[in-house]
Amino acid sequence: MKQLKERILRDGKSLDGGILKVDSFINHQMDPILMKSVAVEFVKRFAHLPITKIVTIEASGIAPAIMVGYLLELPVVFVKKAKPKTMENMAVAQVYSFTKDRTYDVCVSKEFLKEGDKVLFIDDFLANGNAALGIIELAKEAKAQILGMGFIIEKAFQEGGNILRQKTDIQIESLARIKTLALNQVTFED
Repeated sequence: MKQLKERILRDGKSLDGGILKVDSFINHQMDPILMKSVAVEFVKRFAHLPITKIVTIEASGIAPAIMVGYLLELPVVFVKKAKPKTMENMAVAQVYSFTKDRTYDVCVSKEFLKEGDKVLFIDDFLANGNAALGIIELAKEAKAQILGMGFIIEKAFQEGGNILRQKTDIQIESLARIKTLALNQVTFED
């Protein structure tokens, strides 16, 4: 997606340790025009699937997921990163966060993710694949089926994409695949 890549090059900040900051337009301050373009591209790539629900994980995936849900006229469920006291019947999985360097529980009410749901998962980043693998576990526990996973940015130099693509029953799409990240330098895969 040319528009996204240009924005990453212009406004993204590549830091040591494989970190790409896109907080000025994706995951802190959001550019709604870019989010709409991202959602339109996801719809082009996934509209052929018989999706019944859009799922994301709080918080950075919410904006693009809602845009995709709006365009496909489907409900959007966001998985919580902490167990709310008010949620009783839930699916739970553990996820390690590379960015935050900690493991946490993610959970979703089985009222909103349930048997028979055909799911499209949308998130901002794919790096090591931990969040996506956690979502797959949640879906299994809820007896839902993941049909597709869409990521705004994939760090292709990390293993998450390879791990997920080995799951041949899930369509994996990334709008910008980063080949290398170095201090103040980003290169994309073709």
